[in-house]
Amino acid sequence: MNRNERSENDEPLRKVLRQWTVDASLPLRFQEQVWHRIAQAQSQPTLWTLLGSTLSTLQRSFARPQFAFAYMAILLVLGVMAGAWTAQIKTSRLDSDMGRRYVQSLDPFLHGASQP
Repeated sequence: MNRNERSENDEPLRKVLRQWTVDASLPLRFQEQVWHRIAQAQSQPTLWTLLGSTLSTLQRSFARPQFAFAYMAILLVLGVMAGAWTAQIKTSRLDSDMGRRYVQSLDPFLHGASQP
């Protein structure tokens, strides 16, 4: 339903609204306080404005080939380092597991037997 179309159900509401009057007065300096709050809200950066400015800064930075190359080089070095570290951890686990299996193959009852 279009907002501009009038309905026959709106007429009682319109009649009540036309009769309604506000007797309360506004507090002192109300308008000044409202404009002050509006100015404060506009001066404080929101999350969206900070995110937008950060993204635009990144976009301008990546437009420069030197920055983009340096960024990709750093990511490549970090990826190789992380892969090497993970491989070292897995290799040390495999070495200890293989050593345990070798000792167990020589004497299968070594771990199960009680020491005198």
